[in-house]
Amino acid sequence: MKQMDGEIGYPIEGIPEQGEAKEVSDGILWIRLPLPMVLNHVNAYAARDDDGWTIIDTGFDTSRTREIWKGLLAGPLSGAGLVKVIVTHHHPDHVGLAGWLKSITGAEIYCTRTAWLTARMLTLDEQDRPTGEMLAFYKSAGMEKSRFERRANERPFNFADCVSLLPLGFSRLCEGGQVTIGGRQWETRIGHGHAPEHATFWCKDSPLVIGGDQFLADISPNIGVYASEPDADPLGEWLESCRKFLDGANGHRLVCPGHKVPFTGLDARLRQLIRYHLDCLERLLDSLAEPRTASGCIPPLFRRSIKDGEYGLALAETVAHLNRLLADGKVIRERRKDGAWMWTRK
Repeated sequence: MKQMDGEIGYPIEGIPEQGEAKEVSDGILWIRLPLPMVLNHVNAYAARDDDGWTIIDTGFDTSRTREIWKGLLAGPLSGAGLVKVIVTHHHPDHVGLAGWLKSITGAEIYCTRTAWLTARMLTLDEQDRPTGEMLAFYKSAGMEKSRFERRANERPFNFADCVSLLPLGFSRLCEGGQVTIGGRQWETRIGHGHAPEHATFWCKDSPLVIGGDQFLADISPNIGVYASEPDADPLGEWLESCRKFLDGANGHRLVCPGHKVPFTGLDARLRQLIRYHLDCLERLLDSLAEPRTASGCIPPLFRRSIKDGEYGLALAETVAHLNRLLADGKVIRERRKDGAWMWTRK
C-alpha cells in the first residue's frame, strides 16, 4: 500500500542480530550495538564507497562493542578498509568508539565542530566527585537532601568511562554541506536541542534520511539542561529545529534513526514531537499555580514514577521545560534561602 503524507510506517521487517549488518535500502546497512541501560541499543549504519567503507555512529567504548566491530570489519564490512567514521552528535553512544576505530583503521572522523570540541573536552575532564558547579545546579533544582548527599559523595559518570579519546584532527560537517555515503551525495542539515550541532543527512537522489537522535519514531529524545549551561533553552532550539526540518520532510522518506527501527512519515513525526512538547509545557504550567522546585515539577511533567537511574535525565528535561516557560515569559522564579529556584506561573 502506498503511504500517504501524515502517516508513520515501519517498512523494514526484523532487526539485525548482534554482529549482523542488515540492508535497509540502496546499500545502506543497519547495525545494532548493545548499551548497558534501559534503552539497550544504539543503531549504526554502514555503506561502501569506491575507496572503502563509511560508518555512521559507533556505540559505547566497551570491550564487548569493540569485539562486535572487529567481527563486522572482518565479516559483513570486509573486502575494503574503513575510510570514514561519521558521528551525528557528541553523546557517548554515538561517538564512543570513533577514536578507537580511527586508531585501528586510519579512518577519517567527520562531525560538526561543536560535537568534536565537546566530546574531546569531556573525555579529558575526569572527576572523582561532583564539581562545585554540579552541586550548585543540584541545589538550584531543589534536589532532595538524601539524594543530594548521596550524589555529592559518589563518583559521577565520566565521559571517558565509555568514550575513547578523540584524535586531534577531524573533518568538519556544516549546514548545507555535502558528504559522500555509499556512492551517493547527501546534504548535511544541522539540528539543535537534543545535542548542539546534531548532524542529519538527507540523500540527494534517494528518499533516505540518516537521522541520529534528531528523528526517532516512537520515543522522544532527551532535551536537557545541565550544570554546564544552567540557563540554556534547548527546548526552544529543539522546537525551532523540528519546524525547520518540516521543509523537506514528507511521508515517503525512509528515516534511519539512532534508536529503535527505521520508519517513514517524517513530517507526521515532527508534528507529533512539536505537539508533545507543547502539551508538556501546558501541563507543567498548569501545575505551577503554587511555587515548585524543578525537582518538584518532575511528577506533573512525566506523570509516572521516575526510578533513581532515570532521575538525572528527568531532572535535566524538567529544567529545560521550565527554562522554555521562562523564556516565553509565562513563569517567574525566586531563590529560596537554600539556593533552590521556586517556579510559579505568572
